[in-house]
Amino acid sequence: MRAHLGDQLVVESPATGAARRDGEIVGLHHEDGTPPYDVRWSDTDEVTLVFPGPDAHIHHLEHEHSRAAREPLPDTHETESVFTAPRSARAANPGDIGRRVGVERRRQGLSLGEAARRAMMSPDYLAYLEEQPSDPSLATLIRLADALGTTVAALRGGGMDLPPGQGHALLHPRLRNLAPEECRTLLSTHGVGRVAMSASDGRPVVVPVNYEIVDDAIVFRTAPDSVAASAAGTEVAFEVDHVDDAMSQGWSVLAVGPASVVTEPEAVRKLTQHAHTTPWAGGERETWMSIRPTSLTGRRITPADQ
Repeated sequence: MRAHLGDQLVVESPATGAARRDGEIVGLHHEDGTPPYDVRWSDTDEVTLVFPGPDAHIHHLEHEHSRAAREPLPDTHETESVFTAPRSARAANPGDIGRRVGVERRRQGLSLGEAARRAMMSPDYLAYLEEQPSDPSLATLIRLADALGTTVAALRGGGMDLPPGQGHALLHPRLRNLAPEECRTLLSTHGVGRVAMSASDGRPVVVPVNYEIVDDAIVFRTAPDSVAASAAGTEVAFEVDHVDDAMSQGWSVLAVGPASVVTEPEAVRKLTQHAHTTPWAGGERETWMSIRPTSLTGRRITPADQ
């Protein structure tokens, strides 16, 4: 037995052969489409792990295209594409969720195949989600959010103007300190973080910036007359975090060290040339700042059994 995400699992009555229960397959545990499956039952809308018995079979749902339809998945070959229509034949009209999935995938530097593998789904199914208006199930969104390092709420676009962390706390949370190497991994290569410093009038200031990691230094661009630029020659703190509202867990990393302006022309040229993104705030922000951490600490909240 082999299945794709979105196929229907039908359980029949042994006596009459009539459908006794059916549900949508929303999660695969093996890349070749073999059991077990995560099934969202149509009668309860609950998602359960199912090992199909002899009274169950897969109904491969057809998806019509202008040129071709999906072929049933054979039992004796590797997983085929979910849709046989070429991508050029599909109308590129993604919905909001598809756009967010595509943006997050590219932001993480993941290919379509790698992202699909992490989310345990067919690459063509992921391509369909990115290219067509769709309403994936909660189970599918949870897998995608985990694979892309984001949250279900972020993929849905909910709470864009609300601060993160408004979900309920875990019943049995575990708070643990992170080793410096894990902190470096979480900082990764680029993203959005916050610089904490003292302004010229002595008051504390926290400024969000688009940052990069280059040779173990945290670098970011700012305007020459900005508050962030005035921190040159002083010790600052830099914080980056990730909060998963859907799972009520997350992590934070804090780096402390001296800030300086990058003045060497060749270094500035390389930073500008290889930057992953331009500052979201826009404007003339061509002054590169560097923070060399002398202290790197972090914490992570997970369920107690993890």
